[in-house]
Amino acid sequence: MPHKVYLTRLKLSDFRNYAALSLDLDQRHVVLTGENGAGKTNLMEAISFLSPGRGLRRAAYAEVVRVDAMDGFSVFAAVEGMEGPVEIGTGTAGAEEGQSRRLRLNGTPARTVDELTDHLRVLWLTPAMDGLFTGPSSDRRRFLDRLVLSLDPEHGRRASEFDRAMRSRNRLLSEFRPDPAWLTAIEREMAGLGVSMALARLEMLGLLTALVERSQGDGTFPSASLSLAGFLDDFHGTPAYDLEERYLQALQDGRARDAAAGRTLDGPHRSDLLIRHREKDMEAERCSTGEQKALLVGLVLAHARLVGDMTGHAPVLLLDEIAAHLDQGRRAALFDRVDALGGQAFMTGTDRAMFEALGERACYLTVANGRVSE
Repeated sequence: MPHKVYLTRLKLSDFRNYAALSLDLDQRHVVLTGENGAGKTNLMEAISFLSPGRGLRRAAYAEVVRVDAMDGFSVFAAVEGMEGPVEIGTGTAGAEEGQSRRLRLNGTPARTVDELTDHLRVLWLTPAMDGLFTGPSSDRRRFLDRLVLSLDPEHGRRASEFDRAMRSRNRLLSEFRPDPAWLTAIEREMAGLGVSMALARLEMLGLLTALVERSQGDGTFPSASLSLAGFLDDFHGTPAYDLEERYLQALQDGRARDAAAGRTLDGPHRSDLLIRHREKDMEAERCSTGEQKALLVGLVLAHARLVGDMTGHAPVLLLDEIAAHLDQGRRAALFDRVDALGGQAFMTGTDRAMFEALGERACYLTVANGRVSE
């Protein structure tokens, strides 16, 4: 059983519809119930800021600050973490667009938000992800990259640097006579970063596939078969150096085409995550809405288990409106699976009765108009 990581205190200031909030918690799961618009998801979003990135809504930081607040927002959490007890403070100053958030660990400024992954891993499942299988490929790439980031914090830096280099290449290609030496230097950087991104994604899929194949599920949630398409599809077993040279050559050969298109048409930014219902051997997008929801839940739970197995520490799970579309039996099975992961989960819903099967394994809080009560 992985070591349990859990929040013991959560404090918010000027975050969404919370002017101020202070919660004392214990090791149990947390169930948040209340009417739609009460602030349940806002509270979950605040917890998601205990991980790198812009949270489960991917909002600009200026959007997160409470309306009419005089300064920025702050999120504080006391956590029994992967390296022991830690106090985490993060937030912004002011409400200007484009600012970055600051992070303090035990009162000391952190160099980057990636240091959060030394203390806890936060994973989430939200209703906005229900269209994952039928939506654009960019949604699936983003989903896959979140999976990779949970085990490889450097993946985000590589992706950001690749995007920066690609934008530079696109600008150069728009010039009348771009400097070929400068273009080659940028393309070589893109080749190294792009191949590293592709290999990290492939490694994650391999780890998840191996976990699914050796697990003996109870059939409550279907399992997913995962593959990649759209970039270096035939690279299995090829050394990384050879892949970089192949991609570099493809970039050089595609300069005229990309200049005409106004964008780079080959690279990891064109990959797609292909997902199939393993038991039915059917593409996920062809499954029913209920099957797609169950498939997504099964995939997120498998990933959470993988994170626990690989790190030795169970992740903190944020499951927004998780019980709304599940029948009573499947809800009970879900709660058992979540509990078996060994971590702390935060779950939301409009009706507390949906969570009866959790019993004493959870504490129950009511959310109304940005206030939380027992």
